[in-house]
Amino acid sequence: MSVDFKAYSENQIKKALSEINDWEYNSEKKEISKTFTFKGYYKTIAFVNAIAWQAQKACHHPDLKVSFGKCEVSMTTHDVDGLSYKDFDLARTIDSLMF
Repeated sequence: MSVDFKAYSENQIKKALSEINDWEYNSEKKEISKTFTFKGYYKTIAFVNAIAWQAQKACHHPDLKVSFGKCEVSMTTHDVDGLSYKDFDLARTIDSLMF
């Protein structure tokens, strides 16, 4: 597979983080993450399904940890061993799913 993009630099990561709300950056894991909370399990699972739909469309699949009333989302771009535009684009999309 040919990769036509590179991992973001620290400066690019800082800039991209400033453009999304409440996502945390873990430099050791080279990932961003955010926890979303809901009233009840059904709303949590509906959110997870919406993420799955958007992730499949973007061909970029975050890690999800699901529990009652909570979904922890974390992502990195494995192809570049770091963060890329894909992570921040999907973060914006996931934020827009909040209902």
